[in-house]
Amino acid sequence: MSDKQPAPPTRTRNRRGEGSRLRDEIVAAAVELLDETGNEAAITLRSVARRIGIAAPSIYRHFPDQPAIMLAVVEQAFSQLEAQLRTAVGAADGGPRERLFALCHAYLRFAQDHPERYRTMFGGLWMPALGNTTVTVEDVATVGEAPLQLLAETLSDCVAVGQATSTDLYADTVALWLGLHGLAHQRAVTVAFPWPPDIADRIITTLAHLDTE
Repeated sequence: MSDKQPAPPTRTRNRRGEGSRLRDEIVAAAVELLDETGNEAAITLRSVARRIGIAAPSIYRHFPDQPAIMLAVVEQAFSQLEAQLRTAVGAADGGPRERLFALCHAYLRFAQDHPERYRTMFGGLWMPALGNTTVTVEDVATVGEAPLQLLAETLSDCVAVGQATSTDLYADTVALWLGLHGLAHQRAVTVAFPWPPDIADRIITTLAHLDTE
């Protein structure tokens, strides 16, 4: 049996003006590595380059360092989360209350369906030392804003029609997100805990200050 490592795939060179395709391929390869290994450390310039069949220096045209690749991976994951939440809200039957439940359950499904991405989005394990990378404080501070804003808007709609009694929308939005995040995390790390079947609805109702009548 041969000990030789398989050669990396040969990639067709982009035509002029197609440079953005390589950027997309770099991010896609990094996501694949994350999903396969569950380890952010497995995503290096060398491993990503090998996955898509290019020389590692070619990555520098799009990403100056590994944290910049990871930021793109996380940003893409948040965009996917936002799209899934908006789809759930748009498909929900009923009023604001039903839309809020649909959004929250879609959030929990995303965490369950994409555990490695979710852990990277919220686990903080990829967070770089900001003084040693091109990733800025603003980059880190603004990532993930859109899904949280959508949650706030949906909760606000409940308040507007008298289905929720929140008097501090921002604080209650954050509290609701933390409740969902805590449940998603615990479901991921516990194997046989007997979760009450309505635990998610209880968390949503309580933290969103929903009218129970």
